[in-house]
Amino acid sequence: MGLVTRSVRVGAGAGFAGDRIDPAVTLAERGNLDYLVFECLGERTVATGQARRLADPTTGYDPLLAARMSAVLAPTTASGCTIVTNSGAANPLAAAEVVAQVARRTVDRPVRIAAVTGDDVLDAVRRADPVLWETGRRLSEHDDALVSANAYIGADAVLPALDAGADVVVTGRLADPSLYLGPLVHEFGWSLDDWPLLGAGTAVGHLLECAGQLTGGYYADPVTKPVAGLADLGFPFADVAPDGTAVFGKADGTGGELTMRTCAEQLLYEVGQPASYLTPDVTADFTSVTFDDRGSDRVGVGGATGRARPDELKVTVGFRGGWMGEGQMSYAGPRALLRAQLAADIVRERLDRVHGFDTRGIGVEFIGAGAAFRGVVPPTEAPEVRLRVTASAPDRETAAIVAWEVESLYTNGPAGGGGARGGHTEVLAIRSCSIPRSAVRSEVHTVDVTTEVHA
Repeated sequence: MGLVTRSVRVGAGAGFAGDRIDPAVTLAERGNLDYLVFECLGERTVATGQARRLADPTTGYDPLLAARMSAVLAPTTASGCTIVTNSGAANPLAAAEVVAQVARRTVDRPVRIAAVTGDDVLDAVRRADPVLWETGRRLSEHDDALVSANAYIGADAVLPALDAGADVVVTGRLADPSLYLGPLVHEFGWSLDDWPLLGAGTAVGHLLECAGQLTGGYYADPVTKPVAGLADLGFPFADVAPDGTAVFGKADGTGGELTMRTCAEQLLYEVGQPASYLTPDVTADFTSVTFDDRGSDRVGVGGATGRARPDELKVTVGFRGGWMGEGQMSYAGPRALLRAQLAADIVRERLDRVHGFDTRGIGVEFIGAGAAFRGVVPPTEAPEVRLRVTASAPDRETAAIVAWEVESLYTNGPAGGGGARGGHTEVLAIRSCSIPRSAVRSEVHTVDVTTEVHA
């Protein structure tokens, strides 16, 4: 640690929980990586993980964890590439055991797995009773049942795991850029109060954290920004120098594109204040970032810096918010919108008068007639309109009524309805607060797999 003078190559294996797996396999097999990072955790996914864990204490991690590890663990361990992921979600310890099970089946050499815990701060949040940002009221003033509270921990939390020689590091709510910053701090020996270097490393992590978004995904537009090969989109990597500058690229022969334009869009993605991008590690400043073209699908990045990190850590708080019922029905042909509107009126009236729903919790969309702009512009006539009705409910059984009422439109509503679909889901309300760093203590737990025979 601290002796590396060459560049370190870090690659993006996933940008969200439902991301593709095959681009990560390409990087694992021929990306010549030092680290492969899977960013699989959002504010809602950690809360839903906590809800699953409440129902079954052995779960709570990313549902695709076993599939991802089964696909990449053999080539990464063979090449000496370390995996870092926040796929542990609400249960990093159980996730580490899942990785160990995969290792026993697929790897013919010893594997060390490290689980990083400490982001679950439910008890600390209850004691602190902080003000929630969205409501301006203290936690204790909310009636909804509290499910979870997870702090955004930083790069310092993964350093002991990397120092211990882990081949796979599994965390909970580690901040997205911190997944990448941790390995860079470990390799280069950066000080945890060297704010300019931490800001530069955070820029690298931020550019990589959404994986395919840096190589044309979410960027593509058939007219203004055409991108070829999206069905075989290659995920990016970065060769990072000890001074925090980097050259980004993707595997040769993969689809998509990596250009100064894709980098510029991703740099500003979800960044409200480029001069003060707050993370657990640093207050990053992206205002002086520069890009330079290094050839086909290669872009150099530099200029990011930083200032002292925030005094408190952000916390995502999850509440049980009842249930949501949903029903959908399509109408096509002449007066499709009028028939969909009549159908909506019927369902809304019956949910109110027959079933006692609170009309304030009923939502209606006319998909295909301007649903994305509802409340801004009125719906417009279209050759095909799909009605979507949603309604809040206190329990599963009541929520199921919504789909039932929409389906009943087949013979009790306007002409020509078809394709009825419906369902119901438990609602988790996500809110935010912050707590002092002193209230958060991370720990590392290791699991060593020594079996050298495939199961």
